[in-house]
Amino acid sequence: MIRALRNQAWVLGLVGLLFALALVTKAIQPNYSASGFESLARAALPFAFATAGMAVAILVGGIDLSVASMMAVASVTAAVLMEGAGVGASLGVVLLVLGIGLAMGAINGALIVVTKVPDIVVTLAMLFVWEGVALLILNAPGGQVAPWLQQLIRGSVVPWVPNALIVAIVGVAVVWVPIRRSKLGLAIYAVGSDPLAAYRSGVNIAGTRIAAYAICGLFSAMGGLTLAMSTGIGEPIPGPYLMAAVAAAVLGGVVLGGGIGGLVGPLLAVLILRLVRQDLTLASVDPNVTTIIEGTIMVGVVMLGGILALRARRP
Repeated sequence: MIRALRNQAWVLGLVGLLFALALVTKAIQPNYSASGFESLARAALPFAFATAGMAVAILVGGIDLSVASMMAVASVTAAVLMEGAGVGASLGVVLLVLGIGLAMGAINGALIVVTKVPDIVVTLAMLFVWEGVALLILNAPGGQVAPWLQQLIRGSVVPWVPNALIVAIVGVAVVWVPIRRSKLGLAIYAVGSDPLAAYRSGVNIAGTRIAAYAICGLFSAMGGLTLAMSTGIGEPIPGPYLMAAVAAAVLGGVVLGGGIGGLVGPLLAVLILRLVRQDLTLASVDPNVTTIIEGTIMVGVVMLGGILALRARRP
């Protein structure tokens, strides 16, 4: 029991921080209610999937700077194909978009493996490629997402348990839990920890990296879908998800360089970062100052994560 608590110390610390921020929120806004938390969860939903994808890319020892652009491709594809579609057709579109996300991620991973160019360079280039693809599909916000999908993330099953939060948890769990318990999950951690040792143990390094980036693409597609579900239309311009995803992944306990971390901590970190933003808004802080504070927090978290990663890897 004690060992299990020690292993989850970082996650428990994030739970405590989230609870403390909730108390701060209540102090700032005494009338804060379940409807406010429901709005927070809905706003955090696309960030949650973007962060999950980024976390998987970092776990395998890489990084994916094209997450937001892949989300944009998924968003506009869903909105264009769903316009005027019925329930059955729109469900087919959802499956198609998820498949496109897998393909985009796999292409990123294959380019990294084949060219042997650093992940950060390849995915930076693909950021512009996928952004161009999104603009070719839809050059301005438009299209329409099926109404039943929009309703799926609105409201709450019970007070303080928003549907958006349930979608985030279920969506991540359905994809990640089976993978985490499979040989692929072990291979992702092994490659992220020590590629040479993983290779000597018989792990397919190239296949594992491609699979990890494909999973990242899948989560990005889920993020793009939920973004379209939130707004009701497709957005071809990538939103502010890249830096937020990296910061949330690191704050959630995923070590830059790979091999250490999970997805529970990053999801809690997303709620923490969005709650910080909400608290600043409730406190009537100037929006420009809010942006500065958010950026400072994100940069600080990433820098701290980099320092800890370097210390962890020193002999």
